[in-house]
Amino acid sequence: MSELLERLVAEASELQFDRFTLDDAWVVGGRLRAVAAGAGHPVAIAIWFGPQRVFHAALPGATADNDGWLDRKHRVVERFGRSSMLVGEEFRAKGEDFDVHARLDPREFAAHGGVVPIRIREAGVIGAVGVSGLPELADHDLVVEQLRAHLRDRATD
Repeated sequence: MSELLERLVAEASELQFDRFTLDDAWVVGGRLRAVAAGAGHPVAIAIWFGPQRVFHAALPGATADNDGWLDRKHRVVERFGRSSMLVGEEFRAKGEDFDVHARLDPREFAAHGGVVPIRIREAGVIGAVGVSGLPELADHDLVVEQLRAHLRDRATD
């Protein structure tokens, strides 16, 4: 197993919540926006509960193409229940190309980094948090950093 794949699997175990509400979506979305704006990142940000988009922001330089990428990566998370980066890396680890071997329309599904599931312990995936506009690993890491920060804040509440 590659180092990246190991890391992504570990993150999937780590990033679990006891609960995640609409208020949490607003807090995490606002955090992502503040961090991205502070760094001058040209990104679009989205948070979904199931198929409903409950948070969206676009920063200078982001385009409608970023929204399209978010939707395609989100469909991967909905379908596989794992981060879009992890799904893509699992295919690469088997020597496969997601766009070919998943047998899904690549115009609708993208296994590129940037969308991470919102997983509730004992319940499973209820939504996702995503960023698009940076290289895929940077998109993924930006989301993971802010989900970790939210988990840390929750632990001190």
